[in-house]
Amino acid sequence: MRNFEVEFKKRVSFIQESLAKSNAKGIVYGNSGGKDSALVGILCKKASNNVLGVMMPCGSKRNFNEDMKDGLAVAKQFDIETITVDLSEIKIKLNKQIGTITKVTTTANANIAPRLRMTTLYTIAQSKNYLVAGTGNRSECYMGYFTKWGDGAYDFNPIADLTVTEIYEFLAFLKAPQNIITKAPSAGLFEGQTDEAEMGITYAEIDNYLLEGKCDPSTIAKIESFHQRSQHKRQMANVYKEA
Repeated sequence: MRNFEVEFKKRVSFIQESLAKSNAKGIVYGNSGGKDSALVGILCKKASNNVLGVMMPCGSKRNFNEDMKDGLAVAKQFDIETITVDLSEIKIKLNKQIGTITKVTTTANANIAPRLRMTTLYTIAQSKNYLVAGTGNRSECYMGYFTKWGDGAYDFNPIADLTVTEIYEFLAFLKAPQNIITKAPSAGLFEGQTDEAEMGITYAEIDNYLLEGKCDPSTIAKIESFHQRSQHKRQMANVYKEA
C-alpha cells in the first residue's frame, strides 16, 4: 500500500508547481460527486485557496440527486467553493440541431455531456485565469473509459497514476464522506449507468491486472482489447509530416 501521507504532500507540491509555471491564479474542476473528483478537489484545495468546483448536471436524474448531494458533502467538509451550471437544456438543443442533419447515435449522445462539461470548465478557467484539473484515474485511462476531448481534456492531473483501488484507499485515508467510497462508480451519462456494467468488467479485475499482473487469460484478453481499441485517446492527433 502507498504511503498516503507522503503521497498527499507530493501531489500538493505538484499542483502548486503547475500553478506557478503557468502563472495561473487558481484551479477549476468538475465536481461530479464521484470518487475521482472528490480526491482531486481535496488535493487542489490544499494546494491553493482559489479552487472552484463546478457541478454540471446534464439530464440524468442521478446528476441532480445522489451525485449532487455527495459532491456538496465533499465540498462542505473540505471547504471547497462550488457552483452549479445546468447543461440539460443545452444538450437538448444541440441534439435537436444536429438531429436535423444526421441521426445522433446512442454513443455519440452519451459523449455530448462530457464535451459540454469540458467547454464549461475551460470557459470559466480562461475567464478567471485558472487551470483545469483533470479527474481521470489510471484504470479508466488504460481501458480508454473516458471521452476524447471531454473529460480527457485538462491542464494537469494529480491522480492519473492511481488505480480505482488506490483512489478508494486515498479517500479513506483522508476521511472523505463514506458514500463517495461505497457507491458504484458512474459517469451519470444516462439513467442507471454504471462504469462496470457498461464495460462488462469490474475495476477490481482491472486493478488486479495493472497492479499485480494477476488475471485469468480471458479477462486479460478483454482488458487488452479495450486498451488497444482506445489507443487513439491516449496520444496526440495524427498530423501530416512531409517526408
